[in-house]
Amino acid sequence: MMNSSAPSSRILFLGLFAACVGLLGFGLYLQHYVGLEPCPMCIMQRYAFIAVALFALVAGLHNPGRTGTRVYSGLILLAALAGAGVAARQTWIQIYPPEIAECGPDLEFMLGSFPLGDALPMIFQGTGDCTKIDWSFLGLSIANWSLVTLTLIAIGAITLIVRGKLRG
Repeated sequence: MMNSSAPSSRILFLGLFAACVGLLGFGLYLQHYVGLEPCPMCIMQRYAFIAVALFALVAGLHNPGRTGTRVYSGLILLAALAGAGVAARQTWIQIYPPEIAECGPDLEFMLGSFPLGDALPMIFQGTGDCTKIDWSFLGLSIANWSLVTLTLIAIGAITLIVRGKLRG
């Protein structure tokens, strides 16, 4: 029997979509208005949030049954785990930075050294130093917050998978 106080999967998926869009928007604000250049690992974490957002949007619009909820939750889980893995690695190298940062050249170097057609894909990959902490909130860096958020998303996805199995 379904608990009437529990929100529907549709509401959860659409809420997750909105949260991911908000986080991506905040990342773009930090990049374009605050001037923080994302590193390649930051860009990969953005891809994870985009994938989670797209899966959640499709799931919310589709309003799946138990099996569909488990499938969409599984896809969200995979994207969240991939992003969390990158965020965990970045967190590690921020705590224990290597002697030489290997995250790629900065924007000025790329635009000065390569034709625009070659530089554009590199720019999209990110230009900042993955070990550098330019911004923090409550003592956590962007990578730390990304790790926390993607881990919570993964836990939520697992909960939906298990909840669907208990009902099915």
